[in-house]
Amino acid sequence: MKTRVIVGEQVKGFLESLAPEPRRKLWRGIKDLAQEKGDIKQLEGRLAPYWRLRVDRERVIYDQRPMKGERCRVCFFAGHRATVYAVVEQLLASGLIAELKDAPSKH
Repeated sequence: MKTRVIVGEQVKGFLESLAPEPRRKLWRGIKDLAQEKGDIKQLEGRLAPYWRLRVDRERVIYDQRPMKGERCRVCFFAGHRATVYAVVEQLLASGLIAELKDAPSKH
């Protein structure tokens, strides 16, 4: 089954905030998700439905779902390791995580 990676606006904004070298590394990691490459892991606890990609100190949180016969990885949140999980938990508790996941832009 073909895998498509969709990058949301928050992830794009985070990438733009990074210096050139970390930005290149993170983009490469995101693109490699289509081939199931990279340091990926399913999250635990309240975040168990989601997965994370680790690239150095940065993390990308994504959801996996089928869309039109393709497996899609929707990257909806990115940040530094120190804060990303706490922020995603807060978004989940407030119900705002659905807004990030359901309105991604295609890359």
